[in-house]
Amino acid sequence: MTIRVPFLDLAITDDSERGNLLQTMDDVLQHGRLVMGPEIEQFETQVATYCGRAYAVSVGSGTDALFLGLRALRIGHGDEVITTSLSWIATANAIALTGASPVFADIGGDLNIDPVSVERLITARTRAILAVDYTGQIADMDALVAICDRYNLHLVEDGSQAFGASQNGHRCGSFGTISAISHNPMKVLAAIGEAGSILCDDPEIYHRLISLRYNGTVNRETCTEPSLNGRMDTLQAAVLLQRLKTVDDLIRCRRDNAAYYIERLGGKIGLPKEKPEESQVYYTFTIQTPERDALEQHLAKRGIETKVQHRLIMPEHPAYKPARGEYACAQALSETILSLPVHEKLTASQREFVVDAILEFLEQSDQSKL
Repeated sequence: MTIRVPFLDLAITDDSERGNLLQTMDDVLQHGRLVMGPEIEQFETQVATYCGRAYAVSVGSGTDALFLGLRALRIGHGDEVITTSLSWIATANAIALTGASPVFADIGGDLNIDPVSVERLITARTRAILAVDYTGQIADMDALVAICDRYNLHLVEDGSQAFGASQNGHRCGSFGTISAISHNPMKVLAAIGEAGSILCDDPEIYHRLISLRYNGTVNRETCTEPSLNGRMDTLQAAVLLQRLKTVDDLIRCRRDNAAYYIERLGGKIGLPKEKPEESQVYYTFTIQTPERDALEQHLAKRGIETKVQHRLIMPEHPAYKPARGEYACAQALSETILSLPVHEKLTASQREFVVDAILEFLEQSDQSKL
C-alpha cells in the first residue's frame, strides 16, 4: 500500500477557514487601505501581546525583519555578528547586507547554536549574537543572555521557526534586544505570501524601526537615512490576525504528531529531545541517522516527501568562503539530518504510514549488516 504524504500542505481546503479568509480579504478591499491599513496596527498589537513584548513592527518578510532589526541596532561596516552555522542562508545574508561580517559558530546535538562555541569566537569587533530557534526549538537563551551581558553585546533572536514555542515560561519572540519572525506560508503563524515582524521593548529601537521600514523616513516624508521599503501589505496583516486566533490549536496538532513519532520511533533512530522547561512547536520534525540518504530514498519511493534542511551549511556557500568560525559539528550533523512531515494537516493514517516505512527501512538495514 502507498499513501502520498506531502512534506507540507498549504492548500486551504477547510470551508470555514477559506470563508473566513475570503471575508477578511474582502473587508480590506472594501475599505481600500491596502498599504498600512488598520489591520497593520491591530496585528502589531496582538502579536506583541502574544510574545510578551512592548512593541511589534510588521515588515515585508522575515529577511526584512532580520536586516532592518540589525540596522536598528546600528550594526554595519566593520562589525561582526556571530550566528549559527546551520540555518537558511537568509540569516547570513541579512548580516552581510548591513555591511557587517557573519561569523559562524558551531551547533550542538539539538541543532541550535552552541554557546561555548560562540564565546570562543568573540572579538573586539563583535557587536551581536544572532541565534536561530532551529526546527521550532528555542536556543539556549539563558547561556546566550549571560554571554551578551558579560561582553556587552546585543542578542538577536531569529524566531521564524519557533513562533509559539516557550522556554522557562517565556515565549519565542520575547528574547534578546530584538526578535525577528518570518510569517511566510511555510511558517507556523503563516501569511499567504511573504511577511515578517520585529519585536522589541525599547521605544528608541521601535521608532527607528518604524522609520527604517518606510525608506528611512520620518513622518513618511523626510528621509534621514537610506533604507528600504519593508512594509507589510494590509492583506497579509488581515490574514495573520485571523490565523493568530487558531495558532495554538495548530501547534497542538503538530505536537500530537511529534509525540506519535517519538512514541513509536524512540530508541530506534535519533529523535528531537524536549527538556522539561521548554515546549517546542515542531516547525520540522528532524531525525538523525548516518543512513540519511538511503532512508530519504526509501521514503521517497513510498510517496513520503521529506526535506534536508540544509545540505549546505551557511559557511560552505560560495558567497561566504572563506568563512570565519568553527563548524565541524554542523558539517557532520548536516549529513545525518532528515525532516519528516509533521504539519497540522497530517492524518493519522499518513503518520502511521511514515513510521511503518521507517521501521521497515531500519529492519532491512539491520538484516543487511548480519
